[in-house]
Amino acid sequence: MSTASVPLPNWINYALLPLINLTLAFLVSGLVVWIIGENPWEALKLMLQGALGRGEGIGFTLFYATNFIFTGLSVAVAYHAGLFNIGSEGQAYVGGLGAALAALALDHYVPWYVTMPFAIIGAALFGAAWALIPALLQAKRGSHIVITTIMFNFIGAALMVYLLVNVFIVPGKMAPETRTFLEGGQLPKLDWLIAMFGGKLGPAPFNVSFLIALAMCFVVWVLIWRTKLGFEMRTMGLSRSAADYAGISYTKIVVITMLISGGLAGMMALNPVLGASARLQVEFVGGAGFVGIAVSLMGRNHPLGIIIAAILFGVLYQGGAELSFDMPNITRDMIVVIQGLVILFAGALEFMCRPMIVRAYQTFVKG
Repeated sequence: MSTASVPLPNWINYALLPLINLTLAFLVSGLVVWIIGENPWEALKLMLQGALGRGEGIGFTLFYATNFIFTGLSVAVAYHAGLFNIGSEGQAYVGGLGAALAALALDHYVPWYVTMPFAIIGAALFGAAWALIPALLQAKRGSHIVITTIMFNFIGAALMVYLLVNVFIVPGKMAPETRTFLEGGQLPKLDWLIAMFGGKLGPAPFNVSFLIALAMCFVVWVLIWRTKLGFEMRTMGLSRSAADYAGISYTKIVVITMLISGGLAGMMALNPVLGASARLQVEFVGGAGFVGIAVSLMGRNHPLGIIIAAILFGVLYQGGAELSFDMPNITRDMIVVIQGLVILFAGALEFMCRPMIVRAYQTFVKG
């Protein structure tokens, strides 16, 4: 019997295995740091201190984590239906247009809490719309969702550059960006949340979109595990033939799933567009759509796991920036290597240690 088919308790699948993979990633990363002549233990301490040691660092960590929660949820929803959405980057980019249009239209007239629902709807609708064509191509024509979504990333980037350069640019300015939103179009910071724990947020752009991301985690949990639609999605993901036999429409599930996935990716734009820069800029997504793939895989496509994995990558982003400043030998490229090792062990090699764990479980637990 293959070890891949041996059932293991949830605490092993969702806690022990990810922890082992993460430990291996940091051990290999520590070896790389040691090879270049730095102390791995000191580097780890500096990284954690930069990310979690003070209120400002925590704010930046959670700001990055917010982006990754949205894109991780986007990937996870599609994955449960057997779809691999590589287009969260482009869907988030186009979603920024929907959020920005809401802010530009309303910031003169209403406070932020009135603008926010329209920005959420706009971001979700534009992100979903950008996922619709790949969904239809997959459902109707059999075009592979991986190819179409990744190509739509490039199309979306080109479209957004054109709009920012030729349509939304402020007259007389060289920067391809919209005007700065007024207070009615900006999401407020969560400085009060950091202050509850005795810290000061400082310039960190940690904002209300973090709470929206947590709310979306709960919505996705309800959708996937507590609704008929979620059951149909999971059935499709496990076996298309079984889903067909049960009368579940393949076309309907593919389209609806991708619309939800694209909508979640589009909502990621709320964080940088309305929360951080208060304007729509070029390349504001910054690779968060691709990081979301690793976050989803590492979080086992479960909202709670995605939150934990997103915070981990937030620590790597913020702590890595601080580390490269305090240890010049560890460049930003080295931080990318460390991030890549985490992705490698948590994603591509996530089952590498499973055979050993299965044998140990059968020996010591089952006798």
